[in-house]
Amino acid sequence: MRLDGVFAGGGVKAFAFIGALQVIEKKGYSFERVAGTSAGSIMAALIKAGYTAEELYSIFMPLQLDTLLEKNRMTTYFPWLSWFSIYWKLGLYKGDKLEYWLRELLARKKIYRFGDLPEGTLKIVASDVTGGRIFILPDDLPKYGRHPESFSIARAVKMSCMLPYVFQPDKLKTGKKKSSLIVDGGILSNFPIWLFKEGNVSKYKRPVIGFQLSPKLTEEQGSKDIHNGIQLYQSLFETMRKAHDLRYIDKNEAKNVVFLPADHIKSTQFDVSDEQRQELICKGRKATETFLKKWC
Repeated sequence: MRLDGVFAGGGVKAFAFIGALQVIEKKGYSFERVAGTSAGSIMAALIKAGYTAEELYSIFMPLQLDTLLEKNRMTTYFPWLSWFSIYWKLGLYKGDKLEYWLRELLARKKIYRFGDLPEGTLKIVASDVTGGRIFILPDDLPKYGRHPESFSIARAVKMSCMLPYVFQPDKLKTGKKKSSLIVDGGILSNFPIWLFKEGNVSKYKRPVIGFQLSPKLTEEQGSKDIHNGIQLYQSLFETMRKAHDLRYIDKNEAKNVVFLPADHIKSTQFDVSDEQRQELICKGRKATETFLKKWC
């Protein structure tokens, strides 16, 4: 059976998606259209490019996540200089290594631009903080004077992953001396399951399954310990990412959502261990198996 799939943002928690995909493939399902935000956009793009769960496992398990972050020798020796990078450059890392890595993976499947995929089969969510609006790629690119067919998928995914202050915003030129700052799509829609709704809730082209990196709506979310500015920022961002989308799910879409319990891992825990990766994959597998027993 062909499905449409939506993958939420959640940083390193996204290892759980691999376990979910293992079950989806085992049950004979495949994705016609996919959408994603932040880490979910990475998964969506690679799935649409043709990567299998087994291939993704072999890519992500040995991956040293910190190699995707540009190291600055000065901030290594003088950590306080990081604050200057945040103030003047609006983030610690450029995100270029992430884009190059994605471009290489997509190139292995001979996928480079949105025009290399069937129209409408991949949608990436980012946030335009200059224009103050959600940015759907490739759909909204003409508004910025860009041709969707020729736009790099790797860059689109990078845009969706630019977590504020951790990564520098992507500057998308929109005209002479004009540009928009594009950041993490999770700011405005961390779980864009609404993207495939065809006007009326009951009118879908095909079944839709969403993969959310959080406990079920009925489960206790737990309180957070906040003792400093960094913890406050992390809590604010997590709250902002979840609030709107969870309210939408609560009213309309819970029956089509696989809730992957991954809240025990922080989104920015780039030193996540092999054991923790395996645990996330296992939880993703078990949650999806349980979901499909009731959903089928």
